[in-house]
Amino acid sequence: MFEVFYGFKHTPFTRNIPTDQLYQSLILEETLGRLQYAADRQMFAVVTGDCGTGKTTAIRRFRDILDTSKFSVMYLADSKLTPRHFYKGLLEQLGCEAKFYRGDAKRQLHREIELMQGIHKLRPVVIVDEAHLLDREMLEEVRFLLNFKMDSQSPMALILVGQSELWDKFQLQAYAAIKQRVDIQCKLNHYDRAQVGEYVHRHLDYAACDSEIFSDAALDEIFKYSSGSARLINKLCTHCLLYGAQNGRRIIDDHMVKLVIQGELA
Repeated sequence: MFEVFYGFKHTPFTRNIPTDQLYQSLILEETLGRLQYAADRQMFAVVTGDCGTGKTTAIRRFRDILDTSKFSVMYLADSKLTPRHFYKGLLEQLGCEAKFYRGDAKRQLHREIELMQGIHKLRPVVIVDEAHLLDREMLEEVRFLLNFKMDSQSPMALILVGQSELWDKFQLQAYAAIKQRVDIQCKLNHYDRAQVGEYVHRHLDYAACDSEIFSDAALDEIFKYSSGSARLINKLCTHCLLYGAQNGRRIIDDHMVKLVIQGELA
């Protein structure tokens, strides 16, 4: 409803914005560059960040910029991922029915990857999201998986994506062997005040908004509430636009943002 009131052509602050229309922060550019490097050289990368810092959004952008004639992307996101389901999920994405036993499925995956690389000239990129939820058995399996041809090469680019506690886990002595295999680490941080303003303006530009809707003081309050979390910025801005449209307010100021926080998001 607020789209009509403010004259938007698209809805801002939603999760389904095309990735080429996203706010391109410096940290996002750096992360994409590192992940591209990992894909090119079939490395093991870890992407971490607090809740709402845009980890999965960054991965969507990374997937979209990869050359599909050179790379084959496989994506898994399962809080209860086990080694068997890991191989089953990857093999199904390759169009194969996985063998029942883990060892057989692992060898089957290696064969399929060799065929992919040899015949189709494609480099596999495996992305495991919500990786902070993986247990030690699954993380150890990742280490064994990367030990390919007497540890002379990696069979794939593997990217683990998870909350900051994933990297904290790797600091423990029990995970030292896995941490040593990590080639590239990326950490997504919260936006600062200036980036919050740029983020909001970028999303309004995507909506084809031709006027300033949020005042500078409103952006200050959005930053205070969100602490620079993209997810919370989206949530608060959407509620503010709804409130503004319902109350006939073309400009959203700090007073209105505070009312929305206290009345709807407290």
